[in-house]
Amino acid sequence: MTAKVAILGRPNVGKSTLFNRLVGRKLALVDDQPGVTRDRREGDGRLADLTFRIFDTAGLDDAPRGSLEDRMSAQSETAIADADVCLFVIDARAGVTPVDREFASRLRRHGKPVIVLANKSEGKAGEAGALEAFSLGLGDPIAISAEHGEGMDGLYDALLPFVKGEDKPEGDEEDEEEIANRPLKLAIIGQPNAGKSTLINALLGTDRVLTGPEAGITRDAIAIDWSWRGKPVTLWDTAGIRRKSRVTGKVEKLAVADGLRAIRFADAVVVLIDAGIEIERQDLTLADLAAQEGRAVVIALSKWDLVEDKQKRLKDIKDDMADILPEIRGVTIVPISAHHEKGLDRLMEAVFVAVEKWNSRISTGQLNRWLETMLERNPPPAPSGRRIKIRYVTQVNARPPTFSLFGNQLEHLPESYVRYLMNGIRETFELWGTPLRFNRRGGRNPFDKGRK
Repeated sequence: MTAKVAILGRPNVGKSTLFNRLVGRKLALVDDQPGVTRDRREGDGRLADLTFRIFDTAGLDDAPRGSLEDRMSAQSETAIADADVCLFVIDARAGVTPVDREFASRLRRHGKPVIVLANKSEGKAGEAGALEAFSLGLGDPIAISAEHGEGMDGLYDALLPFVKGEDKPEGDEEDEEEIANRPLKLAIIGQPNAGKSTLINALLGTDRVLTGPEAGITRDAIAIDWSWRGKPVTLWDTAGIRRKSRVTGKVEKLAVADGLRAIRFADAVVVLIDAGIEIERQDLTLADLAAQEGRAVVIALSKWDLVEDKQKRLKDIKDDMADILPEIRGVTIVPISAHHEKGLDRLMEAVFVAVEKWNSRISTGQLNRWLETMLERNPPPAPSGRRIKIRYVTQVNARPPTFSLFGNQLEHLPESYVRYLMNGIRETFELWGTPLRFNRRGGRNPFDKGRK
């Protein structure tokens, strides 16, 4: 079983920088402003041959009960309870503060193994603070620089008793079963305060991520491993994405970029829209963005319990989607109430159906029989008196379904005719709501080889 390692400490001591170094990627947002990290973030950590699951946490803070800071600290307490070993980070340049001493006592009460890391110890400025860390009574501190990678050998030695080395021989390939059981990557996106984190918690059945009336609580794109009806899923909770002109401040810009990155790496995207207010252009822009990235898309209408005339509201939204989002015409729309845990199974069923369509492959024979019917029904136009000839079509890729048209003068094929073909494929092969791609290529039909 993979060991779990939690990174803890007061705000702005370099926890997220250390997290990024151990996972080998810039997953967590890093900024000089304290309190950037709010939710517990997970990743697969590695240090030489040691592999482990690592948690980046919000800074432990002594805050009024019920406040955002208090809820952030509660997430850190949960990480301590789940961890096999805790990395307690202090700022060596600032020395040991009263807050450090308070939370060292809190860690002792949990009874978990603790490794003290005196971060920012590069140069002479951090020497005194590193020595002062002995006074915490949690064992010998290790002087490190998470930013520059110094002291990682000492951290390796300290982790060795708690973390096993990698058993899998180098160069081993994943077997077919492992590939088939890869988790579905599902990103939840939407505007601030649409209810994304509340939906995540409702799906998981626990308060895994921070929620509250304050808009913009989530900053990092938080990845959470989960299982729905025995099917592995990695859920991505993302920061609310506002219109570009309204995004202010470095941290919000980093958070939005993190959310957009989650969309690009997802298999499927749930676009969460607050059904209690009028649909804004930004809601439709987010759905279109997911479609342009070629992801499987499902629209979820949150806070459905607050809507009075539900039938009229649903009809209006479907009409808006059909008019403005031709890229995912027929996309599935699922009303939900995360607060009352209503519609969640229907939502996940819709996600897996959308992913199945997204993975669809259609044989060349079926496609060309379909194409023949479409050409008879509505032949291509003849610009400048020369008729465009479409000779054949084949599917070249899935995820999303991508097709290549072969023929003459296809560069003059109008977009309206391409949409006619797209809608024909959707109707014939039941690919409603799935982004489709069409490539146009000239040249002769390779299936005519040998024919006269």
